[in-house]
Amino acid sequence: MQFVSLALTLVTASLIGLVVAFVFVESLPVINADVAGFFDTSKAWFPLEGQRGLMPMVAGSLLCTLGAIALALPLGMASALFSQYYGHSGLVRPYRWLLGLLAGIPSVVYGFWGLTVLVPLIGRYQPPGASLLAGILILTLMILPTVALTAEAAFKAVPASYLQGAHALGMRKAAIAFKVLFPAARQGLIAGTVLAITRALGETMAVLMVTGNVVEMPGSVFDPVRTLTANIALEMAYATGEHRASLFFSGLVLTLLIVFMVSYVHRREYAKQ
Repeated sequence: MQFVSLALTLVTASLIGLVVAFVFVESLPVINADVAGFFDTSKAWFPLEGQRGLMPMVAGSLLCTLGAIALALPLGMASALFSQYYGHSGLVRPYRWLLGLLAGIPSVVYGFWGLTVLVPLIGRYQPPGASLLAGILILTLMILPTVALTAEAAFKAVPASYLQGAHALGMRKAAIAFKVLFPAARQGLIAGTVLAITRALGETMAVLMVTGNVVEMPGSVFDPVRTLTANIALEMAYATGEHRASLFFSGLVLTLLIVFMVSYVHRREYAKQ
């Protein structure tokens, strides 16, 4: 069994490595030509004219992801705490069923709902409605089940003796939750956070439908933005030559962003240990 596990792990790692290598090789024409131009904030995105400024889309991707994580983490962990520790079983069962249903809804359905309901609602107060805020809210709704379900699994994995010992010491429920339950479940909570970050950064269709897809640095949450994933989805069908290579480089940058953010979360965790 050890040999089989090792073999499957190597196969999985090799597949991931091959995908990254393929994206890198397809990006080489523009990497060799002008890699610094992609990160020049003075350049716009006109790849057919030699301007390949990615920074507005990098900013759009990061802002959408960080905003969604900032909202989804406290909501998801509070949801898991309610399901595992505070809630009555008569409420917890249908609530878990609802979370599972939300986790299984296709992203295009979220995007369609956001386009027809959320965007007009925001536009009523601050036109045009399709904006960074709409992207943050739709991503929050999409990653909330991931955070809640992984946090609940982490809480379930905490040994019952920890909680019983805390009760025996006379600690209140809130103190047990924040002083015992959360620290003991930290590894699982971090794993859920990483999954949520990667899901938010890699989301395409829903974000494409609600953010407005304007390649500009946003001045506020009400401004339209375009993410890296949306840009690839919009332009890959007709891209050729260096334009196509530029889109592959966008995918490479997105991969490096995910690696950086995941590494940062794990590095912070190791530093605490």
